[in-house]
Amino acid sequence: DRQLVAALHRRGHTVDVYSVPWRNYARHLADNVDRRWLARLAAAPVDLWLQDELNHPSLVFVNRRLRAATRAPIVAIVHHLRCSEEHPAPLLRLYRRVERAYLATVDALLANSRTTLATVEALGIERPAHVAWPAADHLEPAATIDPASIAARALLGGPLRILFVGNVIPRKGLHLLIDALARTDAAWELSVVGQTAVDPGYARRVAAQARTLGLLPRIRFLDRLDDAALADAYRSHHLLAVPSYEGFGIAYLEAQRFGLPVIALTSGAAREAIIDGQTGFLVSPGDAAAIARHIAHLDGDRTALAGMGMSARLGYKLHPTWAASMAGAAHWLESIPPRQ
Repeated sequence: DRQLVAALHRRGHTVDVYSVPWRNYARHLADNVDRRWLARLAAAPVDLWLQDELNHPSLVFVNRRLRAATRAPIVAIVHHLRCSEEHPAPLLRLYRRVERAYLATVDALLANSRTTLATVEALGIERPAHVAWPAADHLEPAATIDPASIAARALLGGPLRILFVGNVIPRKGLHLLIDALARTDAAWELSVVGQTAVDPGYARRVAAQARTLGLLPRIRFLDRLDDAALADAYRSHHLLAVPSYEGFGIAYLEAQRFGLPVIALTSGAAREAIIDGQTGFLVSPGDAAAIARHIAHLDGDRTALAGMGMSARLGYKLHPTWAASMAGAAHWLESIPPRQ
């Protein structure tokens, strides 16, 4: 969202940001009966509404009133549908119903991947749409890594250095990765970059899982890193493994920028960022054995690791930059007419 706002500013547009604090789902739904929230939005002098779809529970009924009060079109920025995640069946039915109702109130869709757009269309929602892929040139824009450095890193002796980047929450699949690591005799070290405070209960369960399996001494929990430290982490590791469902997965692209192959899932949009067998490996959800096989292969064949790392770096270079992707999105937004 920040990259799009910056692109709109560069094109001479004024962007006012209306924020809501992060709360539980029920509290967000209650925003729809908050008269101050509705009055604030209804009085806003806007030509176009850009709404992050993650805020859908705060807007599902508000949008109906906005549509009655203004001709400004409503565009949903869709990163990832909540109803695409794993939840208990009753909650999943609720999320799907609310998300579908929200998406029915918008005039157009700006998605971060073709996969994300397809998940919206699978709910029966068809609107004018544009796909604007995220990029990874926000990390040290001037930094480069050449093929010789990628090869030297891969061929240097020592354990395979594996990186996990993402909040320590169930959807990100750290438990699956730890299960896979317990299944391989490969020499490895794992660094986990991501906040453990988002779901402390899950973080404790994952640590207990690693302890029970005797793996905890080989795992470092680094919490969240700033961009410079994150770039250093990518540069010093061999492989990124994040077996999660992603609406796109910026970490996959960030890793490839630094010549790291990626292990991800066949579900979600990872296939739009990773070429299976060339820039990484795509495994079926829950398939810890496949993850273990790929880790053992890359540890045992460092020449293959180097070649895959070089392919990953090339794949990143062929991907659009933030400037190019957001310029296309901004141009498309400018073409959306007022509602009649």
